[in-house]
Amino acid sequence: MTQQNLEDNYQGVWGNRVGFGQKPALLLIDFMQSYTTASEPLYAPDVIQAVKETQDVLKIAREKGVTVIHTNILYHSNQLDGGMWVKKSSVMAAMVATNPATQFCPEVAPLESELVITKNYASAFFGTSLASVLTAQGIDTVVMVGCSTSGCVRASAVDAVQHGFRAIVIRECVGDRHQAPHEANLFDIDSKYGDVVLKDEVLNYFEKIDVVK
Repeated sequence: MTQQNLEDNYQGVWGNRVGFGQKPALLLIDFMQSYTTASEPLYAPDVIQAVKETQDVLKIAREKGVTVIHTNILYHSNQLDGGMWVKKSSVMAAMVATNPATQFCPEVAPLESELVITKNYASAFFGTSLASVLTAQGIDTVVMVGCSTSGCVRASAVDAVQHGFRAIVIRECVGDRHQAPHEANLFDIDSKYGDVVLKDEVLNYFEKIDVVK
């Protein structure tokens, strides 16, 4: 099936827009040096560009008072808290605190005032306080950036809509190991779970909002 046939097949069935809500949060998913360091097993070259593209989004979010939340993945040295995911994807066993590559990418590292949620699985929501934090803040829109598109970004987008939030993924600000799964998962997210949008749309949205704390 060609791309055009695929889009025609989905038209009118999937692909409605959720749009932007009244109060957003910016969720930076796993922008860790493990994904941007060539010697690391999780290295994904496209994430380097995603980090660069995210910098001005993060800047305006901070300036406008948007809630900024970061996630990372860290396991105990014995990886028991990784459960079946570490068994399935043994590469994740490298995500321990003693590995310096588990530090955040410095260009988008959290401020002291910003919440960091440590997770053990793909979704930023699974087994964490994220949904409760967002609800308590009155947030209705979760703008997502980070990595990887086919893993933690997709899982977080699915869980976002399942928790009743508008899931927004910025196309230029997410990355993966390979282009094919990156594009396939963006297509799925945009069709079924949230909106995949260009960065300029989010910059314009953040510029115009008046965040109520």
